[in-house]
Amino acid sequence: MSSAVQKSIVQAQPLIAVRNVRASSRWYAELLGADSLPEHSHRDVYDRMSSSGHLILQLHAWDEENHPNLVNANAAPPGHGVLLWFQVDDFDSVVERARALRTEIIEEPHVNPGSPT
Repeated sequence: MSSAVQKSIVQAQPLIAVRNVRASSRWYAELLGADSLPEHSHRDVYDRMSSSGHLILQLHAWDEENHPNLVNANAAPPGHGVLLWFQVDDFDSVVERARALRTEIIEEPHVNPGSPT
């Protein structure tokens, strides 16, 4: 008789460095309908975005608090080495909100030909 091994719960906690935490927080809130932390004294440096009580993204200011990987915002082009996406139930509405926010659309929405259907 084999015993079942209980797996630990793993949840992603993505964090990205941004130049303006407050503006980025407002943008993600508008785009995704996400919630941010209540106003706090650390707001210019850090915010946490959630949806239905689940963490979806952390925002941290560049060059603050001596984090070794969050320094020198000008060292690489924006987004270099970062892929960030969200699965949403209202994809078309989110695309419309992105356009209304004047987001730069690098590639029009499409089905990734390498993904399973």
